[in-house]
Amino acid sequence: MTFDPAAVQMFNPLRRRLLQSTAALGAASLFPALSWAQSSLHGLPRHALVIGNSRYSSSPLDNPVNDAKAIAGELKASGFDVNLLLDTGRDTLLNAIEAYGKQLSARKAVGLFYFAGHGAQLAWRNYLLPVDAVIKSMNDVPARAVELNTLLQGLTKAKNPMNVIVLDACRDNPFGTAMPVEQKGLSQFDAPPGSLLAYATSPGNVASDGSGANGLYTEHLLRELKTPEAKIEDVFKRVRLAVRRRSNGAQIPWESTSLEEDFYFHPPKSTGKISDEEATRRFEQELAIWERIKATSEAAPLEDYLRRYPSGLFSEVAQLRLDQVLVKTGERRIDIASSAQNPFSKGTLRIDTRVKIGDRYTFREANADTHEEIRQYTVAVSQITETEVIYGKGGLVTDLIGNWIKINDRTLTGAQYFIPDYSLGKRWTSRHRSTSAKGNHYDTVVDCKVAARERRTLPAGTFDAFRIECSGWARGESGLNIELKSRYWVAPEVRRFIEGFFWQRTARGTVLENKTVQLIEFKQS
Repeated sequence: MTFDPAAVQMFNPLRRRLLQSTAALGAASLFPALSWAQSSLHGLPRHALVIGNSRYSSSPLDNPVNDAKAIAGELKASGFDVNLLLDTGRDTLLNAIEAYGKQLSARKAVGLFYFAGHGAQLAWRNYLLPVDAVIKSMNDVPARAVELNTLLQGLTKAKNPMNVIVLDACRDNPFGTAMPVEQKGLSQFDAPPGSLLAYATSPGNVASDGSGANGLYTEHLLRELKTPEAKIEDVFKRVRLAVRRRSNGAQIPWESTSLEEDFYFHPPKSTGKISDEEATRRFEQELAIWERIKATSEAAPLEDYLRRYPSGLFSEVAQLRLDQVLVKTGERRIDIASSAQNPFSKGTLRIDTRVKIGDRYTFREANADTHEEIRQYTVAVSQITETEVIYGKGGLVTDLIGNWIKINDRTLTGAQYFIPDYSLGKRWTSRHRSTSAKGNHYDTVVDCKVAARERRTLPAGTFDAFRIECSGWARGESGLNIELKSRYWVAPEVRRFIEGFFWQRTARGTVLENKTVQLIEFKQS
């Protein structure tokens, strides 16, 4: 039988250590109390600059002015002071951006910049087009448009605590039919520190101007901005799902984030801590829903779950399943235009789910301090179903992106250490349950973040990989917690993770596990 070294290391020793530590220390309840984020952002002033440009001479648009007016109204309703400008020329736009940065600096306010209109990219740089721009060739763009970096540099100087930049600026054909562009839409750009950057559609693609009073993206953004007690990331995730479904996959909004604190347009009324029992009740409720729908072949239950829990404990694996279901319904999903030459972004990695029977991976497990080899393991794919990958004789089962479903006699429900798409700054939480054949279980909760993209040289080769960092805890039925930390790397060309560091410690400081796992060699069909 073949084993996954990381899976065996993370779960089988953990089960044993939980039992041993419980016997030694008793069942002290160290379950972390959850609460609504008591964010320092919510006592700060809020200021927004909202731009809507429709009256372009060569390629006018129907909806940006309507979009800007409506967005300004919703932001005012959520406590923002708003400067609304319509059909702006270049000088007006530049002056407004300069004044906006100064005001954020003086007030140390939460900032939100919204632009609806035409945008273009040139040499990886993004430009917002004023209505008076006369552009006869792409060489005219830098002098007659406004580069996004002009805004971002002002925000950097302002040193205010948080910024949101929303660009509904990817309409098709910004220069009319006379001058084709080399690359449609806007270029991928990683969010600066303390900010969230949102595009109406994914980089290198175009957005719909809409058939009604608002553009397709802003129509749904307006609806979600009204949602009470919704974290900002959840607002944009719901918008993304709605726009994707309305456009049948032709337009998929995109965000880049470096936010470290939760922000709400309409904050929760209660900031009290959630009890241990309430946290468990909520988990059980969400888990029950996921168990019912995880193998569904219909889109509706998955969409309902993602609308209800946009950052849910199973949202990443639910998104993977929805992708699979929608492909069968005929959705032709667009790809993000990305390149290693882009100086403004680390890019986006979509995991390779084209697993084949016979794929084989050998890992080396070692002590993280002494580097002494503990053992080597090999995993080999023996069977593939629509949702599962079976290794060897079935002692190890994962989903299509590597999350563990079965390890020997234990079944894992809803683990999402591995996700469908990776980009710098992306965060998610996984709370999953491991259950033995006898019905005994323990729960694990980890918060994960894509921390970097970097080259890793291993015995199996040199890889361009994303680094994921996770921390959290595991608790057995007795109530004892064990602290967990992990750091691991995923690479586009390998259908499994390539390297990992895993660490466990008891509440009394006893280190239970401190190991590294490296890919030694692999063979993919």
